[in-house]
Amino acid sequence: MKPTMRALVWALASLQSLAVALTIAEINGNRFISPYAGQTVTNVTGLLIAKGPSGIWIRSTTPDRDPATSEAIYVYSSSVGAKLSVGDIISMDGKVSEYRSSESYIYLTEITSPKNVQVLSSNNTVKPLIIGKDTFSPPTVQYSSLDRGDIYSVPNAVANISEVNPVLQPSKYGLDFWESLSGELVTVRKPKVIKTPNKYGDTWVYGDWVVSGKNSHGGLTMTNKEAIIIGSPLDGTKNPTTSKMGDQLEDIIGVVQQAYGFYSILPLTAVKVKVNASVAASPTSLRSRGQCNAITVGSYNVQNLAPTSAHLPKVAAHLVNYLHTPDLIFIQEVQDDSGPTDDGVVSANATLTALTNAIYELSKVKYSFASVDPAPGNLDGGQPGGNIRQAYLYRPDVISLYKPNQGGANDATQVVPATKSKGSTVTGPSLSFNPGRIEPASDAWKGSRKPLAAAWTAKKAKKPFYTVNVHWSSKGGGTSLHGDIRPPINGALNVRITQANVTGTFISKILALDPSANVIAAGDFNEFAFVQPMKRFSSVSKMVDLDEVAGIPANERYTYAYDMNAQALDHMYVSPAIAKTRSVKFEHVHVNAWAAYDDVVSDHDPSVALLNLCGN
Repeated sequence: MKPTMRALVWALASLQSLAVALTIAEINGNRFISPYAGQTVTNVTGLLIAKGPSGIWIRSTTPDRDPATSEAIYVYSSSVGAKLSVGDIISMDGKVSEYRSSESYIYLTEITSPKNVQVLSSNNTVKPLIIGKDTFSPPTVQYSSLDRGDIYSVPNAVANISEVNPVLQPSKYGLDFWESLSGELVTVRKPKVIKTPNKYGDTWVYGDWVVSGKNSHGGLTMTNKEAIIIGSPLDGTKNPTTSKMGDQLEDIIGVVQQAYGFYSILPLTAVKVKVNASVAASPTSLRSRGQCNAITVGSYNVQNLAPTSAHLPKVAAHLVNYLHTPDLIFIQEVQDDSGPTDDGVVSANATLTALTNAIYELSKVKYSFASVDPAPGNLDGGQPGGNIRQAYLYRPDVISLYKPNQGGANDATQVVPATKSKGSTVTGPSLSFNPGRIEPASDAWKGSRKPLAAAWTAKKAKKPFYTVNVHWSSKGGGTSLHGDIRPPINGALNVRITQANVTGTFISKILALDPSANVIAAGDFNEFAFVQPMKRFSSVSKMVDLDEVAGIPANERYTYAYDMNAQALDHMYVSPAIAKTRSVKFEHVHVNAWAAYDDVVSDHDPSVALLNLCGN
């Protein structure tokens, strides 16, 4: 080859190398998916800002100052960091890849198969970006431009981030904000814990930036665009599992990473609690007068309660010490007498007897109970073999069943027009089965709990009152709020809409016969009050959310803490006749949402109301 030809080849090779010597910002691009995905790149240069067990993170030495393009990227390789140190400026070749472990997750842009790694200089300063100071603050309004303004809008799953690949707007949308920092080393100042961590120590927090939905204990109620999960420390230490809602942590330094369906920060080392929040929940201030003008009504999901459950005495203690033994208690997740053992047993008499005996030992208050055993065969969902169902505990010295007639698993109770019984001073519609199940054969309840209806009389009442104890289908099958599917799939949404129609229609029959009837529907609805199933239920039944009636501040309406949210899955709804009385009071008792991991008795908080049920 002639020298001139060799020089030409070298020149062409040099030009090709320059063409693929991209900056990290150019590799990331200003969208979720890299414009160079699947391509090989050479001479990628960056400052090594963090090391992990399976790779390293590097930051561009030539930033473009565009807030929509991250200046950092993850280099996936278990060996690449062996001879490198934080503070090294390196160059390398590799392949731009998009990785996710589930098709419902957002992709992580990374460089794989790194080669020709060279150290250009060492001991350079590594300075994390302070969120809210060196970056925008996390947005507080929406997650994504693809959510149509509401992550709970219907229908779900109308778009995918990976397909649309929208231009990032980090000052406007929460997911865009975290994506624009993917791979970056950041500092979260004054982090506040939102809920107890999971068993791995992964902990949801927010920092010293503006947040929405902050409740009085330091959690975030039905917000989350501005929250971030702190994952496993990069140095192999373990985050504590004892932190809890409201705890103040020391400042956290770590890298932003998309992992397991959420944007996360992987801290350099384990987080540390700086200030412990109180775990002392206040008992309810509401007290019964023992007659119809001041009846206390509680509701509690007791989480797979069996006769031998270790938490049964603690549930009893909550009912005594925090709810002050309400006159009537709606209970959910009562298991059969053999617990999760799948042996054909469906009776829960032993479970409910054990609970009422435990209450009596603590308080000397005697409860009776009412329930309907499900049909055999695990037809009502929940833990296999447990045959969970709803039940009522009631104080027979204050209230009693009105025209009792025990229903069976397949008996559909009906609303019966009023007929005055001889010698009775109380009159109103009755139920054909009391207690009885609502439409147990309906497809609405396939693999789910059937609502438990009952009619009652209270001391000195002129008419009966009616209750519906619900435990609608769970959100199983839903997708991450940080996921690829937009709006996220709200698991079993259509099932709960159908359940709302059936439950609401039954109540509407009572109110059609007696518009002034006192009706209470309570329990674990597995849905938020502002989402379609609950809207449908309220519309069909004409019932009113007791949170609204009692004027509970929106930020304090929670009975459950999950991921980044303090939220209300448990509700109490009342008929217009109850809602219009001036004496209505309602409280959520946060005995579990505030507790440390080992002290949680149930995954739900109980609630209690004080109601006038005398009737007109």
